Amino acid sequence: MTLEAPTLVLDLDGTLVDTASDLVATLNFILQREGATPLAFDVARGMVGHGARAMLEAGLLASRLAATPERVEVLFNEFVAYYADHIADTSRPFPGTLAALDRFTAAGWTLAVCTNKLESLSRQLLGRLGMAGRFVVIAGQDTYDVRKPDPRHLTETIRSAGGNARRAVMVGDSEVDIATAQAAAIPVVGVSFGYSPVPLADFGPDRVIDDYGALFDAATELLAVGEYRAG
Repeated sequence: MTLEAPTLVLDLDGTLVDTASDLVATLNFILQREGATPLAFDVARGMVGHGARAMLEAGLLASRLAATPERVEVLFNEFVAYYADHIADTSRPFPGTLAALDRFTAAGWTLAVCTNKLESLSRQLLGRLGMAGRFVVIAGQDTYDVRKPDPRHLTETIRSAGGNARRAVMVGDSEVDIATAQAAAIPVVGVSFGYSPVPLADFGPDRVIDDYGALFDAATELLAVGEYRAG
């Protein structure tokens, strides 16, 4: 019997690409325009992972500025516009990322992205970095009517990629990614080099890796787990 191709689903910010410097620069640009002092890089980096609107709200609150829905909506549009113009000023894939993706492709895996970044910005970033063509699906926070940590964001990404949740593995850098995969009963690999302010092991991922050289073996070992967990 021929098995379906396995699917590897990866988060974007802090997992595939080191985007923190451009995101933090955008947030601080907005905050300075609002009269606030720029946030320290390490503080603002911990706000990455829930999407631009959530990052903006967290930045406003950290700066002791009102985060009313009306204000957030106006500033969100300004955030997206500025970030789109600076989306790849310094953002780059993490070391070893491209070689690892090549190894999965050569082994017959289908690759997909599931991120809380807007889909248009995700495609723009990956396109600028020459990576977009590697992924069958690039699913952002607005691609479906749900977003991480709702497990349907992940399962719909797998379905759109033509995959099966029983033969899928998630890779992410945050509590949100791990919670999403766990809710979907899909094995998850955490990357220790992302933006989580708390050690990922605290959230119970199936594996934690320190570099992309370890991802293929970790995902291959977990693939069998997914066949029993899901479905």
